[in-house]
Amino acid sequence: MRHALKLHPDSRCVAATQIEADVARPSPGRLTLRYVLSGTLRDLRVPPPAAAERADELWQHTCFEAFVSASPGGAYYELNFAPSLQWAAYRFGGYRSAMCVAHEIAAPRIAVKSNGASLALEAALELPGLASDPIWHLGLSAVIEETNGQKSYWALAHPPGKADFHHSDCFVLELAGA
Repeated sequence: MRHALKLHPDSRCVAATQIEADVARPSPGRLTLRYVLSGTLRDLRVPPPAAAERADELWQHTCFEAFVSASPGGAYYELNFAPSLQWAAYRFGGYRSAMCVAHEIAAPRIAVKSNGASLALEAALELPGLASDPIWHLGLSAVIEETNGQKSYWALAHPPGKADFHHSDCFVLELAGA
């Protein structure tokens, strides 16, 4: 099922006109994501191709994200996927607390396709720490950087105030196991 990400009310973005995401859980511990950004790609600052490796601070530039939890308000994973093919996975014990690199998550398979009007990023990975949980709660989001350096923040839902993808109000999508 396709889900539309919404631009944060305090953000402005001329280059991206729409971001949609498809998400699936084809097996108990597997997550597949597909983000499609529509707009004028020449006006976006997209990270150049790089080695498909773990990297930090991907959210500083154009990046697609997923936040996954087994219980609202509890521990969760933050997953970052850049169009460069770099990625990151972090585990949090609670809201923005007890953060650590999620070494138990192996490198995802990431593919990127683009043309002048759209950019699609697909990612597939295993979340072994959540495989036995019947329902996952997800927040899907994106940070989009334009060539002028301006950033915009997109998510399925936004809490009141500034953009905060870690906030429990963002975890609005429930995904059952296969």
